[in-house]
Amino acid sequence: MALQEEFEEQGIWLFKYRSILPIIIILIGTALYLKTKIYPDTFFLEKAPYEIYYEIFCLLISLIGMGIRVYTVGYTPKNTSSRGVKKHVAEQLNTTGIYSIVRHPLYLGNFFMWVGPTLLTGNGWFVIAFCLFYWVYYERIMFAEEQFLRRKFGDIYTEWASHVPAFIPKFKNFKKSNLSFSWKKVLKQEKNGLLATTFIFCALDISGELIENETNYNYFFIACCIFAILMYLVIKFLTKRTDVLNAKGR
Repeated sequence: MALQEEFEEQGIWLFKYRSILPIIIILIGTALYLKTKIYPDTFFLEKAPYEIYYEIFCLLISLIGMGIRVYTVGYTPKNTSSRGVKKHVAEQLNTTGIYSIVRHPLYLGNFFMWVGPTLLTGNGWFVIAFCLFYWVYYERIMFAEEQFLRRKFGDIYTEWASHVPAFIPKFKNFKKSNLSFSWKKVLKQEKNGLLATTFIFCALDISGELIENETNYNYFFIACCIFAILMYLVIKFLTKRTDVLNAKGR
């Protein structure tokens, strides 16, 4: 099998099971985070006065990633940039809005969302290893996705891709989206991501304090997590019992 076909085959398989990556990050990251709590000398900010600000900084990094996803999803039509599908779906090619400056904004958003908890471990080697692993992992997925789009849209895709970077945004290329922003689609599609992100930070903070036999909890994390849980429950109810969040064509 030629390398091109092998990359595409790997990308299709990884796309189907891409939810495994967060689990790996959580397990390894949790172990390293708790190790830092047990052996505080391994991280220079542990027990320092500025530790809480570093923790909030890590959460903000994740929320930046969340913001990228929100912006992307809010301006995309139905059956593009979908969450949870087992195969690539694209009824039309997105080339405006954030897609005019970067070809894979959702994966860029995912990167920042997971860099936050990774930084929270205080382990520099883990951060470097995560970045390398993320690139190798998603490089295959992006390759397979682009092969699919190239076959479906032909020269239109090739022309667009030749001017728009894959992962690092080129802001001078920005073209305003023809669609209006849909908060309804964002709330329905991104509620899981917000809940997962805030829960991870909150759970790590509480478990770390329990390990140290202390109660200096980061109440900002706890407040964010409670807000995310309440919002998730409300959106879940509205989605199942009402049509309030239904948006035509989105």
